[in-house]
Amino acid sequence: MTSTTAASVAGADRLDLPAAGADPCPPGAPVLDVVIPVHNEQTDLERCIRRLHTHLAESFPYPFRITIADNASTDGTLAIAAALAAELTGVSAVHLGQKGRGRALHAAWSRSDATVLAYMDVDLSTDLAALLPLVAPLISGHSELAIGTRLSRGSRVVRGARRELLSRGYNLLLRGALAARFSDAQCGFKAIRKDVADRLLPLVQDTGWFFDTELLVLAQRAGLRIHEVPVDWVDDPDSRVDIVATAVADLKGMVRLGRALARGTPPLAELRRQLGRAPLEPAQPGVPAGLARQLVRFAGVGVASTVAYGLLFVLLRGAMGGQAANLLALLVTALANTAANRRLTFGISGWHGAGRHQFQGLVVFAVGLALTSGSLALLHLLAGAAGRLVELAALGVANLAATLVRFLLMREWVFRQPNVSP
Repeated sequence: MTSTTAASVAGADRLDLPAAGADPCPPGAPVLDVVIPVHNEQTDLERCIRRLHTHLAESFPYPFRITIADNASTDGTLAIAAALAAELTGVSAVHLGQKGRGRALHAAWSRSDATVLAYMDVDLSTDLAALLPLVAPLISGHSELAIGTRLSRGSRVVRGARRELLSRGYNLLLRGALAARFSDAQCGFKAIRKDVADRLLPLVQDTGWFFDTELLVLAQRAGLRIHEVPVDWVDDPDSRVDIVATAVADLKGMVRLGRALARGTPPLAELRRQLGRAPLEPAQPGVPAGLARQLVRFAGVGVASTVAYGLLFVLLRGAMGGQAANLLALLVTALANTAANRRLTFGISGWHGAGRHQFQGLVVFAVGLALTSGSLALLHLLAGAAGRLVELAALGVANLAATLVRFLLMREWVFRQPNVSP
């Protein structure tokens, strides 16, 4: 197999690939580098790598590399990875002494010399037929990033109701809190152009599961094109991902990233300049005109917050009492809701006044807490030991009422501005 790659210039909208049969680039530089981050995967690693290698060798028209990124495995994973690298052409292995999927991807992508960088989960839950459609727009220069999505109409997904609910709730919360426009942040099937990765990776702080969500949000804010590919996905029944711990870490990541964006910490303007991209939104957005537009935006944030609240309550209810779970779930979503409405609904950007707004938002939160806690106490008084679904339904109704009160208080008190027309 001859070695070819694509020339890329910062800010270019197009990658120039060699003509068929040409070989103008340095030997050993692949077009695609697929990174497989692994931690204690000795059972499935060899089978999955052989399957992926066979697929790429038979179906992918450009030179490729598979990089096994072992992050602090304590079983036989590293030895298996080294053996595969020694046996199979185009397979390499790297080892990191610390655990973290984001840390492994950052390290492997940073050292790669490929034109396009991708990653897949080791269980290969995604149908491999989607790999070429994923990376083709990046190879051609049409897009800068590409993601597989399990949440579009063209996707076919086999997974449990709990994971489906969590995934949809998480992505709804992202849309409300961080104005995300991509549909599926967590699908373990993504690709990025190397020239773009070199500029984005230094800005990404997370080293765990929130890594790719942070990468996508920063890319979107920098005006980059994110291509989405519907995928066929079969969930791994033996997945060892701690759902509660991952959800908590993701929420912490959202809060941290939201604060950083509000402060203007990530140098997105400079990144847009480097990549030749104008901002997708006006630099100084005005206050949305009129009550109707505010209601629409507030409703979108409210839906995302309500879904996130319900998911958090279900996750926390097994570890603590109903009142404690309600308090923590409502507090986390209230902070995110205030930040999202400040920026999206009422058009207030920048860090000035954010602390006061959050304090006033907590006062509004107290009203919501009284409504939801009161409804829960009343339910237990009337129905005794109510089931979890009944608790969730009652709290959902009370939360909707609290949402209406929140809008009125936010519009007329927290974010009141004289130039807003009723």
